[in-house]
Amino acid sequence: MIGLIRTLVRPYRGTLLVILLAMIVQTVMSVAGPWPLKIILDNVVGSHKLRPWLDHLLHPILDGTSKMQIAAAAAIAAVIIAALGALAQYIANYYTTSVGQWVANDLRMRTYHHLQQLSLSYYDKHQSGALLSTITADVQTIQSFASSSTLDIAVDLLTIIGMLFIMFWLNWDFTLIAVAVTPFLLLFVSRFKKAVKKATHEVRRQQSNIVAVVEQGLESMRVVKAFGRQDLAQEELGEVSRATVDAALKARRIKALLSPIVAVTVSLCVAVRRIKALLSPIVAVTVSLCVAVVLWRGSALILAGAMTAGALTVFLSYLTKFFKPVQDLATMTNSIAQTAVGVERVQAILDADSVMPERPDARDPKALTGDIVFDKVAFAYDAESPVLREVSFQIKPGQMVGVVGPTGGGKSTIVSLIPRFYDPTAGSIRIDGADIRDYTIQGLRNNIGYVLQETVLFQGTIRENIAYGHAGATEQEIMNAAKLADVDEFVARMPHGYDTIVGERGDTLSGGQRQRIGIARAIIRNNPILILDEPTAALDTESESLVVGALEKLMKGRTVITIAHRLSTIRDSDKILVLKEGVVAEQGTHDELMKLGGVYADLYHVQFAASTKDAVS
Repeated sequence: MIGLIRTLVRPYRGTLLVILLAMIVQTVMSVAGPWPLKIILDNVVGSHKLRPWLDHLLHPILDGTSKMQIAAAAAIAAVIIAALGALAQYIANYYTTSVGQWVANDLRMRTYHHLQQLSLSYYDKHQSGALLSTITADVQTIQSFASSSTLDIAVDLLTIIGMLFIMFWLNWDFTLIAVAVTPFLLLFVSRFKKAVKKATHEVRRQQSNIVAVVEQGLESMRVVKAFGRQDLAQEELGEVSRATVDAALKARRIKALLSPIVAVTVSLCVAVRRIKALLSPIVAVTVSLCVAVVLWRGSALILAGAMTAGALTVFLSYLTKFFKPVQDLATMTNSIAQTAVGVERVQAILDADSVMPERPDARDPKALTGDIVFDKVAFAYDAESPVLREVSFQIKPGQMVGVVGPTGGGKSTIVSLIPRFYDPTAGSIRIDGADIRDYTIQGLRNNIGYVLQETVLFQGTIRENIAYGHAGATEQEIMNAAKLADVDEFVARMPHGYDTIVGERGDTLSGGQRQRIGIARAIIRNNPILILDEPTAALDTESESLVVGALEKLMKGRTVITIAHRLSTIRDSDKILVLKEGVVAEQGTHDELMKLGGVYADLYHVQFAASTKDAVS
């Protein structure tokens, strides 16, 4: 955790130095604050002479040493001290906020970049809502702490050190009253730290569950309304929301014990009561037993000539102010715990080691021809449930290969292994004679185009969604791809044409229109290898006809792998792979497999009988 923080703040060392200098000035001005009053009491109201070092300092700017001149110098000093303190506070606050914002930006971008590099197996095991909560709420917590609490802690520590030094210099035995209680106070706080952190962890976990439930509900709103299950959606949110309330109250019970005990402990020496006005908090200090003892003893020393009234005033000012930063540090346990939890949750993402490994000597494959070989490939999402076993086949460049089989046979897994969304647990996959792990991941994926069963569109225009397939695509390339995919057929009827906003996930378009945009996105990539994952499965007959026409244009001259449930769509394939229970049960052309009379023939007869029955009906 310390290493992460050090890495994040390293680029801002210059700004941190400015902040440190500003805090030192702010602390010095805070410590110097009571001294003009001491001079007034001792050297103007009283009859004490200026100390030699102070007289030497003021001599060049005073015309003589009259009491009014000393009073004027003290008044000017009070103004200068206040102005310098205010200026230093402004600089420290501004630059601390700036560093906090940029650190949060860097952390957010670093976390998101790491998430982009993780394999899909990581997302199979983690809720997207929890990840969203971490990259937003936890990073915001860290940013808030860095922008405000860090400065407060540093100023409080410097103030305590400065006050202790001056207080010991003024009167060491009085200072022991303040110092004696401080170790017990901090020891007590440290005992609470672990319990507060544990409770805060649970609160953040439950808050992540809220984000996950809300995200799922909003993304599935059409389904929720279609089935009339708004009550179930609310019930699920209510359940996790109540769990969050319980966790928060449990954490508050632990944290709530801290503040009053700290306040009581402090009041043994200084009874401090905060009266909160409508606009700003005003702290009224009631003289406690400790202060009464200090006043009584101090008065005796003044009468004996061992202490001046100004010195006693400075000491009392420090004594009463001393516990304010001590109490602030003690009661800041909550903020520290929340930030520690946030850093740990972010660190957990950054430490995730399910990044798809890339060999140091991996090379960019440039343009592949599409010769694909699976050699005894095995795969399992978890060790106890193998999905593929000893899968072997070859696809020659330019071939169209259909992949069919019962649900759960491993069809989608095969096409997920080719672009290295996952790596096989055994065996190897070769493209153009080289193991795909010898290629850079980005270079490999740049050679593969996709048209999925449900095309995912992003918030933006139709033009932007087509261009998503190829960074830097020209307007002419976008138009050509749209024409080949028959996108221009429906775009021409839209008032804003290609500048039409499609809405989140493309919900404003029909299924066929979304698929044709997905095909245009694949066309603009111009890849030698094309993967089609049931691109027409969810379409009606008319939309399917249009999409199939666009696909035929897209498939020309490419190595094509098509997953299909409708066997009619892959009947003319050069080869058909039949997967069953994780193995290649059969492979060959449509005619060869029909003559074989095995799994494929059974599937075909079932579909043909069903389609004939539907036609008769």
